Parts: sequence; structure tokens; C-alpha cells
Amino acid sequence: MSFRLIQWLREERQSRKLILFIVFVALLLDNMLLTVVVPIIPSYLYNLDESADVALRNDSLSQKGPEGSFHTIVSLYDNSIRLSSSNFTTRPADPVPPTLVVTKLQQNSSDCPQSSSRLLNENVKVGMLFASKATVQLVTNPFIGPLTNRIGYQLPIFAGFCIMFLSTIMFAFSSSYTLLFLARSLQGVGSSCSSVAGMGMLASVYTDDEERGHAIGIALGGLALGVLVGPPFGSVMYDFVGKTAPFLILAFLAVFDGGTVAFLFHTPSRLQKGTPLLTLMKDPYILIAAGAICFGNMAIAMMEPTLPIWMMETMCTRKWQLGIAFLPASISYLIGTNIFGTLAHKMGRWLCALIGMVLVGFSVICVPFAKDIYGLILPNFGVGFAIGMVDSSMMPIMGYLVDLRHISVYGSVYAIADVAFCMGFALGPSIGGSIAENIGFPWLMTIIGIVDIFFAPLCIFLRNPPGQEEKIAILMDSNCSMKTRSYSAQGTYYQGESMDPEYDDYD
Repeated sequence: MSFRLIQWLREERQSRKLILFIVFVALLLDNMLLTVVVPIIPSYLYNLDESADVALRNDSLSQKGPEGSFHTIVSLYDNSIRLSSSNFTTRPADPVPPTLVVTKLQQNSSDCPQSSSRLLNENVKVGMLFASKATVQLVTNPFIGPLTNRIGYQLPIFAGFCIMFLSTIMFAFSSSYTLLFLARSLQGVGSSCSSVAGMGMLASVYTDDEERGHAIGIALGGLALGVLVGPPFGSVMYDFVGKTAPFLILAFLAVFDGGTVAFLFHTPSRLQKGTPLLTLMKDPYILIAAGAICFGNMAIAMMEPTLPIWMMETMCTRKWQLGIAFLPASISYLIGTNIFGTLAHKMGRWLCALIGMVLVGFSVICVPFAKDIYGLILPNFGVGFAIGMVDSSMMPIMGYLVDLRHISVYGSVYAIADVAFCMGFALGPSIGGSIAENIGFPWLMTIIGIVDIFFAPLCIFLRNPPGQEEKIAILMDSNCSMKTRSYSAQGTYYQGESMDPEYDDYD
């Protein structure tokens, strides 16, 4: 039975559906690790700082005790207090009512933070920690994109799983801010490898524009599912099991998926040289699409470190509720990417992105008006749904712009797309944390909402981008032939007529 399973996997490794599944799982794991820390880190760092302060106060009190001229001795017989430097004994004043003691214990054990000033200071620390992953990924992407054009997509995806495994292990056992920062930064390298290579692989095997949009929509569903499951999974596990448990589960998934990728794929022997990265970065239409990805995702990136702290400050929410607050945005993102992966091609991807950017802006502006966790449901749902519209329309259009205006090799253009995504998640938490500390969370949401609304009209330029005449003719012919072949092949392509030179040389 196991031999037949292995033989079937080897025969099906050229299937487009299997490649789509691998990319789906890679994005799922990456974004689960990305978001599982959202409800854990703010509360964990706050508790670490509080514990350090308590230990410091205890040390200072123990050091001052021997130096004082008076030492008190409490008599357990009559509850009196004796001063060792004198002969008199003082009786305690009126005894403390038991109800007062119970009230104080209840207040100390509540979910409301005891120090609001310390909580505000956590904005910057949490923001820098969250931004470190995207910053490292931002630096790594320009190298990974051209590298996939030289060595193919399999090795970078496998390396991404290995690096994410190391990152999850560090998260599980780190007990200091420095180690958590290093673990988050290391995750950026693994994420760069898996996301750039994965999206490039999808674009290379789905050459028809409509099919590519549908496939990328499904792959982004893995991203959405990771974002959906991550925060509630992390908050519930952290509150009821502990910090280590969720990261160990993700580490196991990384090992399993990395082994699957290593077993299924082989390194190709012939690759096509693509358009240089700098040439693509000078293309204004690619920059507009990248800008929409950047500013659209920057809204949720600013909310990730600041919204839990604002909730702790104003709503006295429990730990598990910090992750549940992001659940409406995650569900709506999953819905949006699956709906508009196909619908955006019919209605026009530029229009879908324009509406999405405007909806993101108005939704984030409404977030601070929530009075409790239930008031966050509708605006967070709008944020996730709108970002799903933007991502599911702009990711396919990146590949289409390369087909239309450049050489049809996709590693570098999806490196640019991932750079835009990471720039939003690098600038968002770092800048957002500082803004929230200085002028408040409501003003932060207003600023990013206005930015998204003003950027939206630029998407009109993507309505009919110019291209090379010979490329337009090739695209029209290939789209017609691809549709015919897709109906006959039923989701797979033949070994003798691969849709990309990279997969011609397997076996």
C-alpha cells in the first residue's frame, strides 16, 4: 500500500494541482507562524517586564532592611508589632476588614493591566519585534527572486521550510526579548524563500490569465487560512496550555511539509533567463500594483501590535480574546480571496483593487469607535474582506504585466510583490507602534485609512496597460490554446508539452 502511494506521488509530481497544494501549505504555515504570535507577544512581554520589576523591588527592599535603625517583629500571639530598638509594643489599629482584602485580591487577579504607562511603552517594543520579520524579508527578497531564475523553485521552498522550523523552535523556548527578536528575524528569511518561489512556481505552470488568477486566489486562501487560524489558535493555546505548545505544533508541520517538498520535486536542468530585477522595478505599472499591495496590507500590519494593547487598555480583555478579535478579518479575507480570485478577472482587476483600497480605508477608520470586542466585528470584517480584494487582484496582475511587457519568468516580479507586502508589514508595526504611543490608536487608524483612500485612484492606470505588440499576440494565442488544453487535461498538463521549460526536464 505504501509502495503504491509513493509511486502515485512520483507520477503526480508534475500535476498542477499538486503544485498548487504545496504552495497552499507553504503559505498556510508561514502565515500561521506570522500571526500566532500576535496575541502572545504583547501579553508575554508585559508579564516579563512586570516580573522583572517585582524582582527588582524585592531585591531593593531586602537590601534596605539591615541598614535601617528599626526592625519590626510581629507577635503571632497577640498580633502586636514590636520595635527591636525600643521596649514598647504597639498594638495594631483597627483590623482590616476581610471584605477589603478580598476586593484587593480580586483587583490584582483581574485581566486589567496594573500599569497603563508600561502598557503604552510596550507599543514600541512589540512593534519593532513584529516588524523585524518583514524587514529581514524585505532585504532578502531581491536576492531570492533572481536566485529562483537560476536554480529553480524547489530548493528555495525546501530551505524555507527548514528555516521556519528553526524559527518556531526558537519561539517555543525563548524567554527574553532578544531571543524572540532573533526568532522573528529568522522567520523572515524562511518566508522569503517559500513565498517568492511558491508564487513564481504557480505563475509558471498556470499561464492562462484567468486560470492563474483562480490558482493564485486558492493559494492566497492558504495565506488567509493561516491568518484565520493563527491568532485564535495562539491565544487559546497560550491561555490554557502555555507559550511553548503552539510553536511545537507548527514546528512539526514544518518538518512534515519540508519532507513532502523534498520527496516530490527534482531540480530542473534547463532554465530561461528572465528580465533583470531593476528593469522590473522601473516599470510604473508594476510599481502601482506593488503600492496597492503595500498600503493595503499596511493597515492590518499596524493593527496587529497596537490593537491588542489598545484592547487591554480600554476593554480589559482576557488573553484569548486578543486573538479572537482578529477572527472576523481572517474569515473575511479567506472569503474575499476565494470570491475575487475568479470574479476580479471578469469585473476588471483594477476596479476590484480600487474598491478594495477605499473599503480598507473606511473600515480601519471605524475600528476605534468600538466600545467592546463585539463592536470590532464589523470593521475588522471589512478590513479583511477589502484586503482580500486587493491581494487577489494585484497578485495575478503582477504575472500578467510580466507576460505583457517583459519576459515570462516570474521569480523577480513576485520578489517585488513580496517586497511590497513586507514593506507594509515592516513599516506598519514599527511606525504604527510609535504613532500609537505618541498620539493614540484612533489617530493611527485615521492616518492609514486616509492614505489608502487617496492611493485608490492610482489603480485606474492598471485598466489597460500598454504592452509589446508581439507579446499581446502571443498572449491571445496562448490563452485560447490553454483554455482548450485545460478542458482536455482536466487540471494536469502532459509531460511532453509542459507549459514551462523548467518542468520539461523532470526524470
